[in-house]
Amino acid sequence: MIRFEHSVFALPFALTGAALAWRHGEVSGAVWVKLGWIVAAMVGARSAAMAFNRLVDAAIDARNPRTRMRHLPAGLLSRSFAWGFFAASVALFLAASAMLNPLCLRLAPLALAVVLFYSWTKRFTSMSHIVLGLALGIAPGAAWIAMTGGFDARMLWLTAAVTFWTAGFDIIYSCQDTDFDLREGLHSIPARLGIRGALNVSRLFHVVMVGCLSALAWSFEGGAAAWAGVVLTAALLLWEHRLVRHDDLSRVDAAFFTVNGWIGILYFACWAVDLSGAFA
Repeated sequence: MIRFEHSVFALPFALTGAALAWRHGEVSGAVWVKLGWIVAAMVGARSAAMAFNRLVDAAIDARNPRTRMRHLPAGLLSRSFAWGFFAASVALFLAASAMLNPLCLRLAPLALAVVLFYSWTKRFTSMSHIVLGLALGIAPGAAWIAMTGGFDARMLWLTAAVTFWTAGFDIIYSCQDTDFDLREGLHSIPARLGIRGALNVSRLFHVVMVGCLSALAWSFEGGAAAWAGVVLTAALLLWEHRLVRHDDLSRVDAAFFTVNGWIGILYFACWAVDLSGAFA
């Protein structure tokens, strides 16, 4: 029911935020311990969000040919198990937040509200993709708060980048359900604009993402490796959009899972090299 590999989308960007805080912020306490609790918080929040989404959408998933074999609609898991898993994931997230610092714990309910609210949005707004993007986009700023106990406005560039990146690839993924969304009265960019129009919006969002990553590199005075991360991200996004056409969605999974997984990992690796001073 919960695909833990989905955490690879937001986790590298959260670790990028933590690494920037390590080098540019005032970090107190053991850094590696903090990183461990950040990972725990990410896994807890992501698992809670996915479990809640499966519970809220179980009836819709049962009517959708693409999703009817998911665990809840197929009867492979019970709703009571899913609610128990959700509660355990929330507990892990809150415990990890408490172990990080008081501000993290105070902001934890707000973060949960954002990631859980997404599950309802497709019922009333085609901007649900942006809400999902924000749910992932708050991770880098949260990681900075976790490391320092405060916030740096420059992290808003990375929040915006992840928000538009996620919204863009979610639009691509949602193209598979265009006809179903129209029949069910659900809201999405593909249902509103058609697949061709939706893919154009996705491309625009990903151009904005590259712009935000460039602003981040400039604001933190990134070196060659940091800028290489921007270039690599742009190249992978270009590849992603070459994989999917309005009349051929057969490679959506490759675009959604493979390419986006590499984007997060390689971008973090580039910043890690830059911040380590390897090219200094």
